Amino acid sequence: MGLLLRGHVFRARIRERTAFVKRCELQFFTSERRSPPTYFRMALNKSMHPRNRYKDKPPDFAYLASKYPEFQQHVHTNLTGRVGLNFKDPEAVRALTCTLLKEDFGLSIEIPLERLIPTVPLRLNYIHWVEDLIGGQGHTPTRRGIDIGTGASCIYPLLGATMNGWFFLATEVDDICFNYAKKNVEHNGLSELIKVVKVPQKTLLMDALKEESALVYDFCMCNPPFFANQLEAKGVNSRNSRRAPPSSVNTGGVTEIMAEGGELEFVKRIIHDSLQLKRRLRWYSCMLGKKCSLAPLKEELRKQGVAKVTHTEFCQGRTMRWALAWSFYEDVAMPSPPCKKRKLEKARKPLCFSVLQPTLKLLQPPESGSPAPCPVELITAWIERTLTDLRVLHKRVPGVGAELSLVLTAVENSWVHVRQRRRDHGRQLRELPRAPPGGGGATLQAAETPQPAQGPEVAGSEVTGSEVEGKEADSVVPSPSPARPPSPGAAQHFLFKCQLSVREEEEEEDEGVTVQMHWVEGQNRDLMNQLCTYLKNTLHRLACTPRDLRDPP
Repeated sequence: MGLLLRGHVFRARIRERTAFVKRCELQFFTSERRSPPTYFRMALNKSMHPRNRYKDKPPDFAYLASKYPEFQQHVHTNLTGRVGLNFKDPEAVRALTCTLLKEDFGLSIEIPLERLIPTVPLRLNYIHWVEDLIGGQGHTPTRRGIDIGTGASCIYPLLGATMNGWFFLATEVDDICFNYAKKNVEHNGLSELIKVVKVPQKTLLMDALKEESALVYDFCMCNPPFFANQLEAKGVNSRNSRRAPPSSVNTGGVTEIMAEGGELEFVKRIIHDSLQLKRRLRWYSCMLGKKCSLAPLKEELRKQGVAKVTHTEFCQGRTMRWALAWSFYEDVAMPSPPCKKRKLEKARKPLCFSVLQPTLKLLQPPESGSPAPCPVELITAWIERTLTDLRVLHKRVPGVGAELSLVLTAVENSWVHVRQRRRDHGRQLRELPRAPPGGGGATLQAAETPQPAQGPEVAGSEVTGSEVEGKEADSVVPSPSPARPPSPGAAQHFLFKCQLSVREEEEEEDEGVTVQMHWVEGQNRDLMNQLCTYLKNTLHRLACTPRDLRDPP
């Protein structure tokens, strides 16, 4: 007995130690997953512009460090072997930007630490969106653009000229930024495409275009100062206390990050300039650092009568930016905003559900001499019977491969409150008045014998309409009529049309079949969702109902 007790104690201690080790491992791996944001993770890369080269292939820090010694001194490796970068170090961020521009675009630039250090994926998103606005990319036809506040890096003109051969007028109010931008353009041999000009403070578009009054530009770009004061720049007033602190350092001069009234008033000044210039530019655009600035700026454009307005989102790394564009031309094509694109993608996505083998076996008819139908034919036949009961028009059409397809046209919503109607009908049957003894035959005969239609006057007596209704209500109980398909003319006024396809599961064996419903047209996609839910619930009830209580197929 003592040996048995010691064995239990020993096994209990082993379990405690095993649990302790697992807790330590869990804490270790959890801490690794929650490592500081100094390691490069493109958390929003799926939402990047589809042509952004970093969307599916983030920068390889290990490769870049082995090729560029000036970048290698800023990278480090964590315990899991991941090569990371400290984004709170301005020198590390500058080294990354210069290295990416050199590796991917063949550009060599210099940026002072006391001025704004741009991130390449974000600027590349903006360039690609401008390509969408003006309707083309590449070196033909020749495009002309304006970069308001080009910065020390002059990154937008350098990327636009290198990638697409665009001509740029780059304006700058800061002396240091102007000198660096001019040197970067000359060092890369792009002086023929990019003209950097020094403009007075608070100059946006009007004064910059005085010299070339006859030239029409295709677009303007602007990365405005986001903040109105130092407190806002540090996030004291504008940043939610529950949000994590920024994962990167905030560099930039006073004129680059702060302006009177912040980005909202800055962009409003560009809007007022555009109201005077109008068709001198085909597209006016600005990037925004706060989503809350988007709605008031769109409202300002609406008040000014600007009809062509669109916006987008720039997603990269752990940062999101927004952009606004407007035009006074009628023939420009506007890219759809991301919210509309997501709605269209959601509308194109079919509704799906699977029917597993146990449910398919319940649908099989009793054993007979004929071979059992295949699972696809079995579930298709059941769906056709159900649609007939629901008075939904359906027709088989050729499918792809071994799948079966039906085209559905719903002319009435007959799948909502089906159970309630069934309960009401059962309640009416239970409340039928029983025939008195001895008179059942006559009553039954009178009920079964059809009587000719008579008017309200019978045998010289006059019966009011209310009396007729009362008598009919007491003696006539509606009986369920068999479901009849709607008339062909009713299909002209339909709720929705969709295509239903049934195919076998291909990924795993013996997993049943898949049913997909593709939206075609109609009033509301939610109606198709309701019908799909009704079919799934009906199959579920069928699987849960004993065979002896199930309705015959």
